[in-house]
Amino acid sequence: MADADLDRLLARATMRRVPAGEAVFEQGQKATQFFLLLHGRLKVTQVTSEGQQIIVRVVNPGDLFGFAPALQRDDYPGTPTAAAESVVMCWPNEVWGSIVEQNPQLAVNAMKTIGQRLQEAHTRIREMSTEEVERRVAHAVLRLMDQAGRREAEGVRIDFPLSRQDVAEMTATTLHTVSRIFSAWESQGIVKGGRQKLLVRDRKRLESLAEGLADKD
Repeated sequence: MADADLDRLLARATMRRVPAGEAVFEQGQKATQFFLLLHGRLKVTQVTSEGQQIIVRVVNPGDLFGFAPALQRDDYPGTPTAAAESVVMCWPNEVWGSIVEQNPQLAVNAMKTIGQRLQEAHTRIREMSTEEVERRVAHAVLRLMDQAGRREAEGVRIDFPLSRQDVAEMTATTLHTVSRIFSAWESQGIVKGGRQKLLVRDRKRLESLAEGLADKD
């Protein structure tokens, strides 16, 4: 983006700090702004018609989110909550049209983002419909490694606070089931847990579990 275009874009933006545990906006709230995550991590949750809360995705630094105008809707479909202290940039919705007109690459990036989310949603629906729980949990952890993994001496750490309840909500299962799976994985040296921390020590074994190829111990 040319400097002049970037200056025009930033002139309409405001910065906002979001403490850990605070929501940027709420599901069903009238959409008045769209956002870019600069720092931190956000967990986007939805509450189903049956009242069940699920985590539909994680917002990573550099991701656009909350751009309801691009989805042809006037409310927010989910609630993004800060998993760690975060910083977001916000623009009023009324500038979306002019920004996209002046910066076609932004429209292209928004469409790519929508496509990626749709593909991930299809993948998760297929996993929930056809795979047993351990495979779904393995796939979820692998996705988190790719999105937010930080390499350490012992393996790859998920670089934001992640509880077992979070994983249960990502995979449409129960806290008890996720705890049982993680305990088994820890005893096998696949992962190392802690208070809202997860270190993956053996990615190849995790990939085998995700594909249903690992031997059952």
